[in-house]
Amino acid sequence: MHRAKAWRDDGGAAAVEFLLVGLILLVPIVYLVIALGQIQSGSFAAETASRQIARGVAAAQNAEHARERVEQTARAVAAEYGIERQELEVDIACRPATALCPSAGATLVVTVRVRVALPLVPDVFGAQQKTRVAVEATSVQKMSRLWSAG
Repeated sequence: MHRAKAWRDDGGAAAVEFLLVGLILLVPIVYLVIALGQIQSGSFAAETASRQIARGVAAAQNAEHARERVEQTARAVAAEYGIERQELEVDIACRPATALCPSAGATLVVTVRVRVALPLVPDVFGAQQKTRVAVEATSVQKMSRLWSAG
């Protein structure tokens, strides 16, 4: 009889426990999904920027036009993916290494790094800068042998 009374006093507690445990598990899972979505968006931005910059430089008429295309493409990709332009770092190299890059007949290697801010991180004591996730993409494009650097 004593045991039956203990069971009766616990009525309705399962619903409260279920809601509490559900909230405790749901909040981190939702945050994880949002954070991974932002990191994936940054990854897409880096990949798109590297590919389009490589194509733009390879199709440019000269070195000055190529530099303009790099900046124009970087700004467009940053705006499209909702990231700050300064968070998108572009590195262009040529293989074989020459004094002028891009150069005719070279293989153009474009590397783009994007630093993605995690959601809901306050900018207190520089925490937002310290918690950024870096993603990187590289594209390779063969330059035409007839390309003119002038």
